Order: sequence, then C-alpha cells, then structure tokens
Amino acid sequence: MRITPLPEVEPRPRRVAVGVFDGVHLGHREVVRGADTVLTFDPHPLAVIQPAAAPKLLTPTPVKAELLGELGVDEVAVIPFDEEFSRRSAESFVDDVIVGALGATHVSVGRNFRFGHRARGDADMLAADPRFETRVVELVEVEGETVSSSHIRGLVLAGEVAHAIAFLGRRFQIRGTVVRGDGRGRDLGYPTANLVPDEQLVRPDQGVYAAFANGHPAAVNIGVRPQFETGRGVLIEAYLIDFEGDLYDTELRIDFVERLRGERLFPSVEELVAQIGRDVERAREVCA
Repeated sequence: MRITPLPEVEPRPRRVAVGVFDGVHLGHREVVRGADTVLTFDPHPLAVIQPAAAPKLLTPTPVKAELLGELGVDEVAVIPFDEEFSRRSAESFVDDVIVGALGATHVSVGRNFRFGHRARGDADMLAADPRFETRVVELVEVEGETVSSSHIRGLVLAGEVAHAIAFLGRRFQIRGTVVRGDGRGRDLGYPTANLVPDEQLVRPDQGVYAAFANGHPAAVNIGVRPQFETGRGVLIEAYLIDFEGDLYDTELRIDFVERLRGERLFPSVEELVAQIGRDVERAREVCA
C-alpha cells in the first residue's frame, strides 16, 4: 500500500474516495467501494480546528492504509492538515486538490462529508461539479443505529468490543511494541506481553478481555493492576494461551473479541491467580 503526502502526488485519472475514514468501518467501506485512491487527512482535522473536541483515534494512518488496502485501494493520499490548510476555501479544495493535484474523474463521499474553510463545502457541491462524476453514499445503519466513528469510539471506551464488531465489520485492534514489565505475570504463572497504550488512540475500558494476540487466543488485562502498587499507570497485558517464546521489542497486534469482566482488587494474591486461571479458560472457550 502506497501512502503519499499530497504535495508528492502526481495527477492522473483517479477514482477517489474522500474522508477521514477513522476506523474504516462499514460505512467507510461503502464510500471506498470502487475507488482506487483514498484522500484522507493527518492529523484529524479537529485536532487543528478545535483541539479540545479532537477525538482519540480508532486507527492511526499506517493501520488505516493497511485496512484500506485490504478493500482494494491502491493508494492513500494524505493531506498534512495544518492551520494553513484549514483556511483553504471549499472551492480551492475542489480546484487545487481533487481536480488539480489528483486528477479525479470520479469522487465518492459520505452524505455528511464537509470540507473547506468553515466546512462550507458539502456533497451537493461536489455533485454539482461537471468535471468529475460524484457518488454520494447515504449513512449506513446496523441494528437500527447509524454507523459512525464516534459511536464506535463510545462502544470501545465502554468495553463493548463485541458490539463494536457489528459496526466495524471486523474486530477492534490495538498494535504496539512489546515492552518489559515487572515480571510479575511470570511469577504468577501467566507471563504476559505488555503494551503501553498510545494516549492518542482509543483503548477499551479497564478490564479483562478475550482476544487474539498475533493470531493466538489470549486473555488480555487492561488496567493498573490494583493488587500490586507498581506506579506504572495503565498497561495492556496479553497472556497468549499455549504460546512459548520471546516477544520483547516485537510488534503485537491484539484483536478484541469479548469483555470478560472488570478489573478489581482480590482479597489475596492466591484468589487473583485462581481468577486468572478462570479468565484464561473462558478466553480459550470464547476464541475457539
């Protein structure tokens, strides 16, 4: 998958899907259908226009590009969104970016897509332009609810990862480099691969989850480990079931399946270990 900053894009006939596409959910998939190029933004426009309202992301740009590639997209053109670009008029966005830089012959957007200074451009403005054919995709609904990145963020933050699957069309995932912990999991008989959460990204609520970690069934704890005073803050700790090996300094991908329970303090370490054993068996069953 080619990720190209907008200034480096060469114009050519393109079928372009335009949007933020955070999460690459079912609604995004419909917008992208038939496109060979995706035009997106980094950082999220709200991070520049209204920082206090900027959301944590479901997918950083490299992961977004990978997911889009799986949908048949050949190229992701990324606008380095900054204050100067935020002042660009809607007309300039169409003339200089969509037509000029990209050479678009077909443009696909969601019905609620807005662009240009003060969000004055919309899907109807694109549809009225004779220089390219415009496809406007209506909002997609699942189980009577509109599919949106904001709704999915809310589900993930609440720990409702199983519910989020219905809107994403896939499992919610987190990736990161495995770091060294304090070795306590190994002492308890359940060695874990540990990730430090990226504060710019959404993560599930604290608790224990059934998941796949690099394809292996896993029991994953997200939290501060209240049984022990570590002072390390929130960690994501994955126990890969029936796995042996060293994962330090490698990338770990965790695909969340289901929340098993909340994080809590146990009367003793022995009772904690017994509960971890039950969590592992439950995760094994869920991931079977």
